[in-house]
Amino acid sequence: MTLPHTPESPAGADRTFQVDLRGLVDLLSHHLYSSPRVYLRELLQNAVDALTARHALEPDAAVGAFGIRLYADGSVVRVEDDGVGLSEADVHTFLATIGRSSKRADEVAEQRADFIGQFGIGLLSCFLVADEIHVVSRSARTPGAPAVEWRGRGDGSYSVRTLPAAARPRPGTTVTLTPRADAGEWTRPVQVQALARHFGSLLRHPVTFDGGTGGPGAPVNPEPAPWARTYPTPGARSRALAGYGEEVFGFTPLDTIDLDLPAVGLKGIACVLPEAVPAGRRHGHRVHVKGMLLSEQAQEILPEWAFFVRCVLDAESLRPTASRESLYEDDTLAAVRDALAERLRAWIARTAASDPDLLGRFLQAHHLAVKSLAVHDDEILRMLLPWLPFETTAGHATLDEFARTHRTVLVTSSVEEFRQVAAIASAAGLGVVNGGYTYDRELVHRLPEIRPEVSVADLDPATLTAHLDPVDRETELAASPYLAVARDALAVFDCDVALRTFQPASAPALLLDSREARHERTRSQLAREQQGGVWGDILGHLRQEAPRAQLILNQLNPLVRTAVTIDEPELARTSAEALYGQAAMLSRRPLRPAESSLINRSFLDLLAHALRKDS
Repeated sequence: MTLPHTPESPAGADRTFQVDLRGLVDLLSHHLYSSPRVYLRELLQNAVDALTARHALEPDAAVGAFGIRLYADGSVVRVEDDGVGLSEADVHTFLATIGRSSKRADEVAEQRADFIGQFGIGLLSCFLVADEIHVVSRSARTPGAPAVEWRGRGDGSYSVRTLPAAARPRPGTTVTLTPRADAGEWTRPVQVQALARHFGSLLRHPVTFDGGTGGPGAPVNPEPAPWARTYPTPGARSRALAGYGEEVFGFTPLDTIDLDLPAVGLKGIACVLPEAVPAGRRHGHRVHVKGMLLSEQAQEILPEWAFFVRCVLDAESLRPTASRESLYEDDTLAAVRDALAERLRAWIARTAASDPDLLGRFLQAHHLAVKSLAVHDDEILRMLLPWLPFETTAGHATLDEFARTHRTVLVTSSVEEFRQVAAIASAAGLGVVNGGYTYDRELVHRLPEIRPEVSVADLDPATLTAHLDPVDRETELAASPYLAVARDALAVFDCDVALRTFQPASAPALLLDSREARHERTRSQLAREQQGGVWGDILGHLRQEAPRAQLILNQLNPLVRTAVTIDEPELARTSAEALYGQAAMLSRRPLRPAESSLINRSFLDLLAHALRKDS
């Protein structure tokens, strides 16, 4: 396998590369293949391709007439097939040349899609577990052809010899490996049988395994794929598919979805996960090509939003990469991905129309996935938006339920804004939806497309304050000295202070302050500090009138009623700072360093005042 170097070649003449086989095997094991276990997949694949060529040569042969037999007893691993076989010329041409496909060039042009492998390097994977590969083959293309033996060694040398026809009475190929001592993990009989089932459970050709017992061999793939079997009732089929999904993935599917794309010869199932998964986390899918397992972690077969299913697929026309462990990204794969996405949409539509109970369980687990789909899919939006759960001032509810009691729906722009106003807005009879989660604000604004009688608007602080009742004039006048001290104390935070009455009475204060307002004030402050410089000029052009935060004190709260009567300036200032700090913490937004300092200081000052009073 190592091509000779010819130093005596004249200057400028073409020369051939030298190939270090040991270096190439190391490259394969560490960079192309994920594990030495792929050697058995490559041997099975070569056998399947040989059977495919044999059936093309003898199209009238009975189904199952040709098969694959595996043998492993701990000392050897052997794979025998009844395929098309190789002649002596084929052996010299293909087995001794790295990178050349053993499919004939004219056949590859016409039958490329009929074979799993397309790269002609699979046999080298056997050097991951053995130092020598022994091949005996007899061609079915030439009647009476002799058997040919090829021995390839890890040092790059090989030998070829012709054997009597009796050495292999029937056409086909036998590959025998003598495993290295360090390869026992992958070549023990129980492991060989497990690998054969793992890679070949859906192969169309009969595959048997003999663990050295001398029997006829146990079938590796005794039944066709579960979606290809016949069942007495639809219920029996559904249970069988769910059972297969549980066997493969380890969970009981919420439902199974048939996937059938005849144009590319794709069949399989999607198993709906029974529990939610983190947004953006994409599960791998089990993809077979012509029955041979290609990958257990193929993410590219479905769009990103479909993270609520895991699939088992078998396809005819998808193209594997060189390692045959993932799919080649091309137009066919893109079309398959789009078609499978359409099948998932159709399942959602069918479930919404015919099985409300299943739909409810599905949305409870996977509402985020459906929301991400509804943003870009008008059909899904129309079907499912009224049923999707949102966080509202009435608790977690669907928009359909919420719209029955609130003809005007207000939506916040952030989670912290919703938390600031939820209790007060609920007491005031306002219908507010938390729009701070991914997709929620955009979806809520599209509610009028489904419910034209409902209007949706962004929550404006002025809208909320308009629903807070003013105090009477005498009360406000009496509290004005305290409010003046409070405004002065909180001026550093650009915060105004007002006195109102609102429910619940247990809430002493409400802080209205949006993220956008805080950013604008920070930018304005930076501009003031940078006056006169180039940076100050840039910020000056961007500067707007910075909206102020508002601390709304609740006159119905006993603590506030006591605080506004304080006539000691320092204590009044400290109590105002404490009320601001408590309202800021209740908003659950990140506190600025100055706010954290204020909370600590006001607490210690109030504690010191209480201790002085007691003494």
